[in-house]
Amino acid sequence: MKSIYKILMNMVLVIIVLTACTDVIEVEVPEAKPKLVVEASIDWEKGTAGNQQTILLSTTTPYFAENKFEPVIGASVTLTKNNTNQTITFTDNNDGSYSTTEFTPELDTSYTLEIMNQNEVYTATETMTKGIDITSIYQSKEGGFDDEHLEVNISFQDPEDETNYYLIKYLEEGDLFPVLEVDNDEFSNGNLKNDFFEKEDDEDINQQPFVPGDKVFISLYGISKRYYNYMAILIEQSEVGGDPFSAIPTTLQGNVINNTNPKNNALGYFRLTQVSKATYTFN
Repeated sequence: MKSIYKILMNMVLVIIVLTACTDVIEVEVPEAKPKLVVEASIDWEKGTAGNQQTILLSTTTPYFAENKFEPVIGASVTLTKNNTNQTITFTDNNDGSYSTTEFTPELDTSYTLEIMNQNEVYTATETMTKGIDITSIYQSKEGGFDDEHLEVNISFQDPEDETNYYLIKYLEEGDLFPVLEVDNDEFSNGNLKNDFFEKEDDEDINQQPFVPGDKVFISLYGISKRYYNYMAILIEQSEVGGDPFSAIPTTLQGNVINNTNPKNNALGYFRLTQVSKATYTFN
């Protein structure tokens, strides 16, 4: 009994010592000066006038900040069609969004975005890129990674004698974030192109395969080469996850330039795309 009692006393002493030696370490995370974040996606959906457009402006926030979205209010946002010098002023909605109903899209035409904020002028120039129609949508279990899971398939005809770049967006109804893919016709110029979207059974991210009744929103964008390169890097960085052999992500620079202070460029991208949209419900 004495030996057992002695052992128990020693264990208690060890626990007390370990507890007493625990120090709270405060890690100081350096905070950089907030940067302007530009979400300027001017998308012209096929079959619509394309006149209603919205641009979102915000600033970066500290890593541990409770509010992850810091809207920019009071900025000046204009869009100029460079072949006619027609300028449209976007209305400040006082929530970080700036909108217009006066945009007139024109394919293969250059536009310049100008943002004035905090006494600094930002500009970006892009060309409205032609989109391609989605020619067919169907479901199967044959083209994906698992022949027991449903997938949605799309087809579209790549034009001949052109260099084309594509952004494909899949969003299941109820999901917060879409799945993005980029594609080009380097080895398939003029061919019928196919793509598919399949969900795997993954408990770690609370993901389940498609079942009858699930609905998917599909968007096929025609994009510029520069935006293709930007999105390819962005998608690659978002998929790094815990891969120890992946390259360390770096700040991705878009096409928005700070003309007042070049060292303080904005984050984000100004794009002009024509987009074909469709909805598919599994049966």
